[in-house]
Amino acid sequence: MSTRQTGPDRSARAPDAPGVTGLATYVPSGRMSPAEVAAASGLPEWVVRDKLGLHARVVPGPDDQPTAMAVRAARRALERAGRTPEDVDVVVCITEEHKEYPVWTAGIKLAFDLGAERAYAFDVGQKCGTSVLALKLAHDLLVADPELDVVLIAGGYRNGDLIDLCDPQVRFMYNLGAGAGAMVVERGRGHAIGPAHVITDGSFSLDVMVPVGGTAEPLSAANVADYRLQVRDPDGMKLRLERRSMQHFATVVERAVAKAGASMDEVAYLAMLHVKPSAHAALLATLGIPAERSIYLADYGHLGQVDQILSLELAAAAGTLREGDLVVLVAAGVGYVWNAITLRWGAAP
Repeated sequence: MSTRQTGPDRSARAPDAPGVTGLATYVPSGRMSPAEVAAASGLPEWVVRDKLGLHARVVPGPDDQPTAMAVRAARRALERAGRTPEDVDVVVCITEEHKEYPVWTAGIKLAFDLGAERAYAFDVGQKCGTSVLALKLAHDLLVADPELDVVLIAGGYRNGDLIDLCDPQVRFMYNLGAGAGAMVVERGRGHAIGPAHVITDGSFSLDVMVPVGGTAEPLSAANVADYRLQVRDPDGMKLRLERRSMQHFATVVERAVAKAGASMDEVAYLAMLHVKPSAHAALLATLGIPAERSIYLADYGHLGQVDQILSLELAAAAGTLREGDLVVLVAAGVGYVWNAITLRWGAAP
């Protein structure tokens, strides 16, 4: 059993420093078992379970629309923060592009349905890195604008709808499911938000996409079957990612921790997205973080930008996080982006 290195006391914080005061997720009850995923994809069940690390794939129900799921998560997060929708100054919507309607600002509907009548709202997107980016933006909004006190981050995810389990070229995305997450960020309270680090690499920008339905290839009766996530060069993409991805994952974590004035030994918990088990273990080993300082989301699969919020919620419920712990959220999103942000865990709000 490893021993946590706490380093020097950094519990002191500026009076107005932004922090996370409430977080919550909503996960639909529907599930596909590894056997069902195997039957649909043609993969052996052991590959689904052991290689893809998928013990259950979350399936949305008829009422699990992205905005509706986001509202459910947001209400729970606000309750945990001791806040009401009327307290919210800004809604940062992290709902994915695949949502109820195209060319539509989901955040405005989210704020309205929630009853956040004082808030202004906007959407932000960085694929599966969106929650980490939104946490940085919420911090920066509160630092920059003294009129703001409460920022709500919330959004839903249903990119699992866009995965054809019969397409072997998107096998690494068979774990995509559905869910929603929310975080309340306030001035001078909560788990203090620390520095972040972000890397983007546009050489991957055309590797994963829905190839029809935009201005380059308008949707038509002839191409509607192609309205799904596709990978045009899976072998080439895999080769290029193998050269860069693990190093970028490690770099964003290490740089965020260094900016926080801490060492990697001080990282008490790493909240990361669902990837295949070998990649999860490799990142922990590269960073020197023991396996017990992270939770592998095998029972959920990949819920996009919700993963880091879900990981924190599970860790908090398990009593894993202690006051003063240095926590890191790390993500990657197709396009490609790698990002990480630090939190200094505080007493329960």
